[in-house]
Amino acid sequence: MALTSEFKDTVMELCKDAEYRKGLLIEALESYLEGDIAVGNAMLRDYLNGTQAFPDVADELQMKEAGVRRMVSPKGNATATNLFRLFKVCQQREGIRSADEFLSHVA
Repeated sequence: MALTSEFKDTVMELCKDAEYRKGLLIEALESYLEGDIAVGNAMLRDYLNGTQAFPDVADELQMKEAGVRRMVSPKGNATATNLFRLFKVCQQREGIRSADEFLSHVA
């Protein structure tokens, strides 16, 4: 199902808030850890769309943008290596420098 432009605009507006962006990343990680890959992918996709980061993240990962989009698509099946690389890039974009700092946002 295609997203409405209203939903996309709402996510982009919410992504102006740093805490919301960090929350999306944390929720994505928690979803993956709970085995809900589709929800994790959706959260990462919302983060990347909301921050308009797909092109920059793809460059940092030395991948084509289409490949990154496929990784977080509803049926995406990224390797663990690529998924952790993607998280690291997103984490750095948010100014989070360590796993401890990242996880401190969970509480």
